[in-house]
Order: sequence, then structure tokens, then C-alpha cells
Amino acid sequence: MNAAPLETLELLPATPPRQLFVLLHGAGGSAVDMLDLATLLGESFAEAAIVMPEGVETIHLGKTERHWFPVFELTDANRAERVAQAVPALARFIREQQERFGILQSDTALAGFSQGATMALALSDQHDGLVGRVLAFSGPYAAWPDKAPSLTTIHLLHGQLDTVVPAQLARQAYAALMALGADATCDIASSIGHELHPALMAQAVHRLQTCVPLRFWRSA
Repeated sequence: MNAAPLETLELLPATPPRQLFVLLHGAGGSAVDMLDLATLLGESFAEAAIVMPEGVETIHLGKTERHWFPVFELTDANRAERVAQAVPALARFIREQQERFGILQSDTALAGFSQGATMALALSDQHDGLVGRVLAFSGPYAAWPDKAPSLTTIHLLHGQLDTVVPAQLARQAYAALMALGADATCDIASSIGHELHPALMAQAVHRLQTCVPLRFWRSA
């Protein structure tokens, strides 16, 4: 991501919003890819503003694609650094949307698919509490967190048959988060591959509607 304003698709409520969802597409995709999730969220949370930014245009394998961080000569060794360098621009974008709509950080959720999920997880690691919830669909951590976010709840959603990002990575991430004392859930669907599947989206809504953040219980 760079400093230029991001193009966005938006679904806005008829009345002033009380919640904010920011949705991040996968590698080589576009904001349109997130429309099904946006529609479901809009139906489930009628007072929510839903914003879907477009990643930065890059040339990859001779084609113009959109990504959240550079993928040219991307390796396991440089992935974490590239993701970390892209997070500040995403954080600025989210703050701009919160200010634009007058939405609290705790009433903001960040969802991402694949590469977008990696960005969402990295943001929760660098900016605890900037969003109240992270929904990570089929995307891994670029680097394991060394501390638990205390103000952000993390929901991991994955397909067992995913051959792009193995489901075992989601299980490992969940185990690492639990060991750190994080507030997190992990849902793995048995017959789903690497896709933003309706079953995973429905489960995400269920988590949003039924999971009371652990920090509220701790402060009670």
C-alpha cells in the first residue's frame, strides 16, 4: 500500500452508521470479490458502513494485479518485512474511515481473505485495539505474534481442503494465540478449499453476533 488514496466500493446504510466493516480482498483480486460478504454483513448489521478498498496495482508475472504488499520475488524470508511495511498505510486508511463515519475503534471490524487476512492479522499485531474484531479467512500470519492483542478479538476461518494455505496453519495460529492468552476463535470447515465460502461467511456472522469479547468478561 502507498500514500495515495485508495479506491473503494462501499455499502452504506440509510441512517448514520453505528458500525464499520473494512473488507480486504485476496492476492490478485479486487474489491468486487468481497461483495458477497459485504451483502451478508449489510443484511445482518443494518446500521453498518461497509468499505472495500482496492489493493495497490502491481505487475506480477506480466499481468496487472492488485496486492496489499509487493509480491515480486516474494519469499518466506522477506514476506514478514513486506507485510509489516504495508500495515501503516492500512492503519491510516482505517482511522480515516473511523473519523469519516464517527465510528469507535471498538465498533470497527476488519475482515480479509487470503492475502487480505494476512494484512488483517498483521494489523492486529501492530495496532492492538484499532479494530475491535479481525475476521481472517484462509490467510496465515506473516510472522507469529509475540504478544496477545488485549483489545482485538480474532476470528480464524478456514477450509480443511485448502491447498493454497493449509488449514494446519490456522490451527497453529490458534494454538499460539491461546498460549499467549488472546481472545480468539477458530472455525475449520471440513469440505471447503481456498475460497470465501458462504458457510465460512455465515459462521463469521454467527461469531460476530454471539461471541462477547473476552475483555468484557474480564472487566465485569
